[in-house]
Amino acid sequence: MQAIDVMHLGHPHVIACWEVGGVVVDPGPESSLPTLLAALGEERPRAIALTHIHLDHAAATGAMVRRWPDLEVYVHERGAPHLIDPSKLLASAERLYGDQMERLWGEIVPVPEANVKALKGGETVRGMRVAYTPGHASHHVCYLHEDSGTAFVGDVAACRIPPSRLIMPPTPPPDIDVEVWEESLDLVAGWSPRRLALTHFGAVEDDVPGYLGTARSRLREEAALVREMPQEAYERDLQRRIREQMTGEGLGEETIEELLQAVPTAYQWSGLDRYWRKRAEREAA
Repeated sequence: MQAIDVMHLGHPHVIACWEVGGVVVDPGPESSLPTLLAALGEERPRAIALTHIHLDHAAATGAMVRRWPDLEVYVHERGAPHLIDPSKLLASAERLYGDQMERLWGEIVPVPEANVKALKGGETVRGMRVAYTPGHASHHVCYLHEDSGTAFVGDVAACRIPPSRLIMPPTPPPDIDVEVWEESLDLVAGWSPRRLALTHFGAVEDDVPGYLGTARSRLREEAALVREMPQEAYERDLQRRIREQMTGEGLGEETIEELLQAVPTAYQWSGLDRYWRKRAEREAA
């Protein structure tokens, strides 16, 4: 098992692709694919397992299938159609990223339907248990590699850029649901994993239950702040809090910028604001 730092935009500790038993979990963006291929060497992957289809996790998938045309791709059934025809995914992403799409994520190549293995949750694939874990994304799954006790958790278990202790749940639109996310954290905790494999970034091996509990608390805290604060004020406050904590840990600007690249503050407010509006609509109905 290895965590491959794909060096997104040339920066370390932002996006990790995990490889276990020849299965690539979340290959990352196509813009970073040369780094991933160099790390894999001559070995052809056995399969790709996606936690979800957000571009920082999955944008390289189609290009990898183009390179190895019989490569199987595991993804939740709600995400599968958007791998096969990414037009709606790209239209949504372009509203967030504008003319930075290609620089950030590279070429988005459709995946042939025959390569896509749709998941519901509850399966065992390639030696890993699959669980449906929405909250961050409606099509999110996690994988438990039982032999090693490693849970590949995508964004459900939030982000932590080592050596910082700051845990930050990423909350981009459109699928954030705080209560459902908490249920997904409960599910992961119920696996009693020995290790969490984070995309952003690396392994959590010290006090996994405590880490998951803190991820839950941090999600609630950010949701409460968004409910109280307008967007510009929240973004300023969030950047201030991030810098204060990480500077207080003795960390420099480089580590701070790595976290801000992994979790852009510009998108944190909008996902949680949409959650509150949708919740109010449900309660009114």
